Amino acid sequence: MSAADTGAPARADTQRDRVRTVASAGPAVPRSLRMRLVRSELGMVFRRRRNQVVLVVLTAVPVLIAVAVRVSGGPDRRGGGGPPLFDQITHNGIFVAFSALVAVMPFFLPLAVAVVSGDGIAGEASLGTLRYLLAVPVSRTRLLAVKYAGVVAYCLAGTLAVAAAGAVIGLALFGSGSAALLSGTPVGLAGGLWRLLLVSLYVGACMAGLGAIGLFVSTLVEAPVAAIASTAGVAIASEILDSVPQISGIHPYLPSHYWLAFGDLLRDPISTSSLGPGLVSIAVYAVLFLTLAWARFSGKDVSS
Repeated sequence: MSAADTGAPARADTQRDRVRTVASAGPAVPRSLRMRLVRSELGMVFRRRRNQVVLVVLTAVPVLIAVAVRVSGGPDRRGGGGPPLFDQITHNGIFVAFSALVAVMPFFLPLAVAVVSGDGIAGEASLGTLRYLLAVPVSRTRLLAVKYAGVVAYCLAGTLAVAAAGAVIGLALFGSGSAALLSGTPVGLAGGLWRLLLVSLYVGACMAGLGAIGLFVSTLVEAPVAAIASTAGVAIASEILDSVPQISGIHPYLPSHYWLAFGDLLRDPISTSSLGPGLVSIAVYAVLFLTLAWARFSGKDVSS
């Protein structure tokens, strides 16, 4: 963590510049400056070296999968005994992206979201810039919304990065021949890309739900490492509990239970048996924890 935080002074300077910009507007904050605040937050999220490294690691996953399948000769050489998505890779390179999304969901993507969301408020507090932001005429509600917008943007960026890298390397190594969806319906390049976009948006939404949890945790502490570890711990604990059959009654209420429900999007016609409850679960978690974050942050006594 220390190596990743070497840019902390520069980040603090950027924050102070943003504070001065917004403060210069006076009591009323024009829409142009509100948008500038959003752009500044997005710039901070995506310019931070640690977050850039995480994106690079995510894009490396589909490359490793594609190269491994290519070198081994593909699942067909083993008699088709692998997972359904992996079995289709040699028929249509788009399935590298689907397989990579399955591979990163249990750990890599949740960890990436934990890093960004856990750092949202706690990172500002640890640098001492939070009290300056709250001293200018920008409401705490708006500031929290801007922080969450940055988290959502990173969730979508991480998911789309995995999908794009998987599609590019997959098409380059295996081509775009016809392959079968989970329902057995053949799909070509255009159909595969459309399903990939839908899957990426769903996975990004799942991670945005986790991001709301991370942002809430970030309002509770002033050390970003604690917030990041706690958020990642929530994701891991949820996945562990979701794998215990003896407590199947609580599985639908766990935040990670519907993360792999995007399989419904790989059927023809698209099924909503798990996809619908998954979207409802995401919305409930996002609303609940953003409300808790607002309740905590709106009355937070900032002394650091």
